[in-house]
Amino acid sequence: MRIATWNVNSIRARAERIGAWLDRSDADVLAIQELKCRDDQFPREVFDSRGYEVAFHGLNQWNGVAIASRVGLEDPQIGFAGMPAYNDADEARAISATCGGVRVHSLYVPNGRELGHPHLDYKLEWYRALTSVVADRLAADPEEKLVLCGDFNVAPLDEDVWDMAAFEGATHVSPPERQAFSDLLGAGLTEVTRQFTPGPGVYTYWDYQQLRFPKKQGMRIDFELASQALAATASAAMIDREERKGKGASDHAPVIVDFDL
Repeated sequence: MRIATWNVNSIRARAERIGAWLDRSDADVLAIQELKCRDDQFPREVFDSRGYEVAFHGLNQWNGVAIASRVGLEDPQIGFAGMPAYNDADEARAISATCGGVRVHSLYVPNGRELGHPHLDYKLEWYRALTSVVADRLAADPEEKLVLCGDFNVAPLDEDVWDMAAFEGATHVSPPERQAFSDLLGAGLTEVTRQFTPGPGVYTYWDYQQLRFPKKQGMRIDFELASQALAATASAAMIDREERKGKGASDHAPVIVDFDL
């Protein structure tokens, strides 16, 4: 089964590119983040016309998550138990469904904005709640095939940014954020992409500003975190850097993992 994750940074603006990418990628499941649209605006025809079932959750012009699958899509659920809100407002940041026997989560982790900002506290709380849910689920069924896909808004290693000096005093690389990511892995997950796409200089995101992409100044913040039962079946992975090129590209590239189930 080929499972991909992609922060598309506006699904309506990228609909044609997403369809073309599905046609050539052979993805069985695509976890999507940053839809930037309400549910009534979602371009589901892109997926319906290609034989993909789709579940999505969008509240406004910010955030938004979806899962598209051509191997079945059962028991879709929005959010997760204990998922915190920001300033008492719910955000569309998590959706899950069972696709071909694998529980797939599409996650758009809060950005954190800047050190000392309340949004960073929210981000860390969000990680703690997610970690608790995953730990409880895998403790109940250690053999469950489960994968968390998405934009985690953390660069876990120094090699995951083009220059650590450029991130001094910034989010995404701070010790608390990296610890939160590590704690999530400690709940029983394995990051399955790096073994096939080793760094340094291997990124999934390049800011639109200051010619970051042609300068190869990126960040590695998009991952697939698999339970042990699923991670053992991972056979290949790639980051589709070509999809970051050209007119109308997202600032993230698709991340793809093959599992031999």
